[in-house]
Amino acid sequence: MGIRNRRAPSDQGASMQVPADHVPGLLREALALRPSVPQTEWDARPAAVLVPLFFEESEWHLLYIRRTDNLEAHPGQVSFPGGLIEAGDETPEAAALREAQEELGLQPADVGILGRLDSLLTVTQFEIRPVVGTIPWPYPLQLNRSEVASAFGVPLRWLADPLHREVHERQPLAPGPPVPVHYFLPYQGNVIWGATARITLNLLDLLYGR
Repeated sequence: MGIRNRRAPSDQGASMQVPADHVPGLLREALALRPSVPQTEWDARPAAVLVPLFFEESEWHLLYIRRTDNLEAHPGQVSFPGGLIEAGDETPEAAALREAQEELGLQPADVGILGRLDSLLTVTQFEIRPVVGTIPWPYPLQLNRSEVASAFGVPLRWLADPLHREVHERQPLAPGPPVPVHYFLPYQGNVIWGATARITLNLLDLLYGR
């Protein structure tokens, strides 16, 4: 016997009980209350990163990591500490703090959460939720050497200087026009680009405008 895959009659009836002349008004009300959230045609994997700020030598810095060259995903690239949101993570904040502890030895109690930046959809099918927080400095970081090659700070003042930024065009994997990709000039030999650069620019835009 074939498997029937259809809605129960009661559900079908309930879905058709809205009077036709009420549809525009109901949609208008629902859409006005609904936040605008970007969606893709695929199921993006939810991830969270911690965007750590620390104060040193009279100015604020962002803390980045450079991933090891032997990782399967994004080897050797500069990023913020973070990763996939797992089933046990109650919030993106919990996921970001867990990953920062695993990668940097950063204790969750030492992070002062400030809030979230806009989520970012990547071409690698991740939905990144950036969590901004402050950390004390200096801090006894303990790098997970299987994942993190190094950690380094960059002054916000340097990042905010337009002369330190470039936009390159890259050809997407699927047919289509080239897409703009943001890059920062090398800082102590490290290149911040792609999604990490975009998250950085979003933070700078909140602080200074661009």
